[in-house]
Amino acid sequence: MHREHRYALTATWTGNLGSGTSGYREYSRDVTIEVDGKPALLASSDKPFRGDPERWNPEDMLIAALSECHLLSYLHACVVAGVVVTSYVDEATGLMVEDGASGGQFAEVVLRPRVTVADASMIEAAEAAHETAHGWCFIARSVNFPVRHEATVTVG
Repeated sequence: MHREHRYALTATWTGNLGSGTSGYREYSRDVTIEVDGKPALLASSDKPFRGDPERWNPEDMLIAALSECHLLSYLHACVVAGVVVTSYVDEATGLMVEDGASGGQFAEVVLRPRVTVADASMIEAAEAAHETAHGWCFIARSVNFPVRHEATVTVG
């Protein structure tokens, strides 16, 4: 059985400095993103694109979505495999390449989860669970660039 899940948000441009988009430097890239029942997310473009570096940008959010999706899928895969995870920290990075014609795309995202498991006997299954999680991650399955994993698993 196929199920559908729909998601909705409101993105409101809050960067009109008085003259709208009368020129490239005449407006702010500030945006407020809202989902019913959740705190507002203050966003902008990345600093090289005249954005506010203190706000989330679309590139940050894409990497965050991939990282969190893998994390949540991984925790589930570990439960199924009988692996007890006691700690998980991911230091994810992404590479976006501009094409020189005011466009570009992501070339890859690398997830670097550092996982701690409860017992040494769980290490092999914990390492294998990353592949399972990757296959389950809706976000990773939806992008057209590689999402690589450089995971480490230790016992705590």
